[in-house]
Amino acid sequence: MEYIDQPIAEKKRIALVAHDNRKASLIEWCHKHRDILEQHQLLGTGTTGTKIEAATGMAVEKLFSGPMGGDQQLGAKICQGDVDILIFFWDPFEPMPHDPDVKALLRIAAVWNIPVACNASSADMMVQSALMERSFSRLVPDYQGYLAARKVETAV
Repeated sequence: MEYIDQPIAEKKRIALVAHDNRKASLIEWCHKHRDILEQHQLLGTGTTGTKIEAATGMAVEKLFSGPMGGDQQLGAKICQGDVDILIFFWDPFEPMPHDPDVKALLRIAAVWNIPVACNASSADMMVQSALMERSFSRLVPDYQGYLAARKVETAV
């Protein structure tokens, strides 16, 4: 697979996700970083997004609940270039019935080279980075080039 540069805009699209036992921690984290977060576009899986919006008053685009397909919806948005950062407070001590969806989401985030934070410490470092205030470039798979090459291969 070849890679191309793709910019992440100054105004980031930040996905917020948390397992049930971590939702309160993510809400607390959102309160702590409200000044930064309200400068960007927020989206989240259904329950998490609803709770963050209710607790903080910040607008959150809400997808389906994680177990109902929200993790997969979020993964699709990452593939489409509609998510720049994933902040996912996951619970390493509780087995999740939708664990394959969670693993797929983290894999897609790695494939499309978006920053991922899995806890408050990494999320703190991410949002306090100088890159939060400006556009920057990242390498992503050249999917259009891949399709074009496949088309040429099948034509031969």
